[in-house]
Amino acid sequence: MMTMHSPVLAALIVLSGCVAQPAELPPANAGELDQRAEIVFNEAFAKGRPELRARIVQDDVQQICTHYRNAPPANVRQQIETSQLATVRYPSSGKLIGDWRKGEKLAQDGYGLRFTDSTKNRPNGGNCYACHQLAPAELSYGTLGPSLYHYGKLRGASEEIVTYTYNKIYNPQALSACSNMPRFGHHRVLTPEQIADAVALLLDPESPVNKN
Repeated sequence: MMTMHSPVLAALIVLSGCVAQPAELPPANAGELDQRAEIVFNEAFAKGRPELRARIVQDDVQQICTHYRNAPPANVRQQIETSQLATVRYPSSGKLIGDWRKGEKLAQDGYGLRFTDSTKNRPNGGNCYACHQLAPAELSYGTLGPSLYHYGKLRGASEEIVTYTYNKIYNPQALSACSNMPRFGHHRVLTPEQIADAVALLLDPESPVNKN
């Protein structure tokens, strides 16, 4: 009896041994592969803009957010927001609301956000539509961020709202630690004046964002 079924038993033993093993085992040279991957990644930026290449290295806040998987405890969250709020810089004019028409162009322009783009020929764009709905005339927009349609119509344009909106664009981690939103002003992607134009796009009642 045992002789008759021994091939089957042997097969079951082999299969059970396979099941007992981890589904995925790291290769023996995993460390070497990680190092090579990092070299290749860095070399990809060699001919790009040095200020963007420098951002391959996480700053202190990014390291903290990575450590906590973007969910830091309350005391750490408060420390991040306080430190990041201190980085916000405002336009020399003191005006936080600029020209919504310039803001609309800014929202549709993704120039400068690719590592091969050069700011010598033209200023950066904000590429806001990549993450947000802003105006109904724009048929294609991203959904990574919340819809901003009727942003000003729903919130008004009090001094508190204006300052909040400016700070949120300049450095969102000043208001929400470990936010996924880019720190446009902090990383000098946009100037304070450009950010003021973006604020106008969101708050000006004549902006397409606030039209029916």
